[in-house]
Amino acid sequence: MYSSAASSSTPLPPSTRRDFITVTLSPGGALEAAAAAAGGGYNNSKAWRRRSCWRKWKQLSRLQRSLILFLFAFLAVCGVITYANMSEPWKSLTSRASEEQKTYMEIPGLKPANQAVLPIPQNADANLGDFSLQKPPKQLPVRRGPPNLQIRPPWRDSRLNFPDEAAKEEGEAGQAGKEQKTEKSVISWRGAVIEPDQGTEPPSNKIKEPDRPLPVESEDTKEPVPLNERQMAVIEAFRHAWKGYKEFAWGHDELKPISKSFSEWFGLGLTLIDALDTMWIMGLKEEFKEARKWVATDLNFNKNVDVNLFESAIRILGGLLSTYHLTGDSLFLEKAKDIGSRLMPAFNTPSKIPFSDVNIGRGTAHPPRWTSDSTVAEVTSIQLEFRELSRLTGEEKFQKAVDGVMKHVHTLAGKNDGLVPMFINTNSGQFTHLGVYTLGARADSYYEYLLKQWIQGGKKENELLEDYVKGVEGVKMHLLRKSQPRRLTFVGELAHGRFSAKMDHLVCFLPGALALGAHNGLPADHMALAVELAETCYQMYAQVETGLSPEIVHFNMHAQKDRKDVEIKAADRHNLLRPETVESLFYLYRFTGDKKYQDWGWEILQSFNKYTRVPTGGYTSINNVQSTSNPEPRDKMESFFLGETLKYLFLLFSDDVDLINLDKYVFNTEAHPLPIWPSA
Repeated sequence: MYSSAASSSTPLPPSTRRDFITVTLSPGGALEAAAAAAGGGYNNSKAWRRRSCWRKWKQLSRLQRSLILFLFAFLAVCGVITYANMSEPWKSLTSRASEEQKTYMEIPGLKPANQAVLPIPQNADANLGDFSLQKPPKQLPVRRGPPNLQIRPPWRDSRLNFPDEAAKEEGEAGQAGKEQKTEKSVISWRGAVIEPDQGTEPPSNKIKEPDRPLPVESEDTKEPVPLNERQMAVIEAFRHAWKGYKEFAWGHDELKPISKSFSEWFGLGLTLIDALDTMWIMGLKEEFKEARKWVATDLNFNKNVDVNLFESAIRILGGLLSTYHLTGDSLFLEKAKDIGSRLMPAFNTPSKIPFSDVNIGRGTAHPPRWTSDSTVAEVTSIQLEFRELSRLTGEEKFQKAVDGVMKHVHTLAGKNDGLVPMFINTNSGQFTHLGVYTLGARADSYYEYLLKQWIQGGKKENELLEDYVKGVEGVKMHLLRKSQPRRLTFVGELAHGRFSAKMDHLVCFLPGALALGAHNGLPADHMALAVELAETCYQMYAQVETGLSPEIVHFNMHAQKDRKDVEIKAADRHNLLRPETVESLFYLYRFTGDKKYQDWGWEILQSFNKYTRVPTGGYTSINNVQSTSNPEPRDKMESFFLGETLKYLFLLFSDDVDLINLDKYVFNTEAHPLPIWPSA
């Protein structure tokens, strides 16, 4: 794309110079011609030529001489400027090309990012069976979300000074900071060589501001894929849940649908914020408009209230950032910066491992009352959100804080073949309660965010990739077992060398993460394991009387007559409307196109409707998944049912790969899509 031209000031060869002088100065060259005709040698001497040129130069007028000198000076300056501008790009281009030629496709048995595979859309749900849900009262829009889902580059000015109304200039935003390094790094782990993407902005603690605004990147325009019957059923379920929240819990954290009231956790409208991007993706513009008005007029973070750092980051900060990217409405970025800044006191610890709780009004932070430890999953699962906030605002403090946590954890002792303990001390910065390893509560999203940070930053942060791949290998080595009688592959727990066949429903995030990693070039056996674990997570629903999974299961590892693979203890048989299984089904369907994953998701949705739906509005968690006659409602609808579970079901039933394209977005652990950093 670069081109250059020879400078017109390049010296001419002697023969050319002589001809040039003879032609241009011939009117006064009679003496020289005569001398040449007489056979004199004077005209061949250098001294004669110099005097001749000088005499002809003096014959020019002052204006002519000035113009010629100016022309030569101008050409010289242009030459210097051209060289300065062209040399570095040429060097970079040449260096990168040579390195790519040397390292391209060095991955043994490893593919670059795979394309999502989906079948040609058909008339969905030809064999759905009886559908007991009532049709939505209104005709649903054919197109979801905005005309095009947008990836928002960072703003040039880090000071946020936006109007309350939605930004109408969706075509402009600042471009990403310039790439500081062209050097290509390669990491090898057990025979797998992973190359970073070349086209994305490298993560750095130094956030560079773009030079000038550029148009926003958008999806390629194409015909929208019509909504199918299953997607419409999800929208109807969302509207039913929203009806209860709007009527009985508007502006509060969570709906209590049985008692027609609400409960507060932080007093910040968690359900409403969690559901913002879900409404936008589903095309529920009226509901979204009402919710946006509440955010603009009633959402106030200047409150004397303690909030959990992790939950606030993934639900509130993540939800606001995602909604900003999907809508382009700067109100949400302004609110995101506000809450992000108020969470920063959590990092004021001796080790820089953050406290678990922050008072967002007073600007103070503290650990839980019973310990000085923080949960490993919580302190390592806020990075996607804070890194993106830095990229958008140009304020490096957010990314610097969370990157420091990851670098510290990377160096810690106490891991077991990549598996990490569940707790870390905020004073010493060391792991505590060593010897206990799980992919369930308190450790799960540590592994998820290793992979997703690597993807978010353009596959350049090799420490993250190394820790993720080591973690997967540790799972295979220490935690994988087979159940009886169906030989389901499951992930258990390890406590001081002793294996337990206990598996949290939370672990069902893992099939989706493994599939996402395989899609981004990690070994094929990751996808094979993802397929096996997705089957296991589905069986945690299918082998239960209500068709709903309990919070925790124990797998039967010994063949016994009339016993299922899944065993449930009385204390573990509750269901909280969790999303992890349908999340993984979404990834598996998006990457394989296998319709069985949609069918499994449809069964789960029908079970939710049969046993958790409250007639007056909303859905409730239940205490007993083994009782079809009395599942014992708990009178609570978690915010993640709208923010995650129904969103993933809607996406699972879609055949549109560009509806949150997984090569352009990465979901945080609360199902809020954030952009993979765009090209520099």
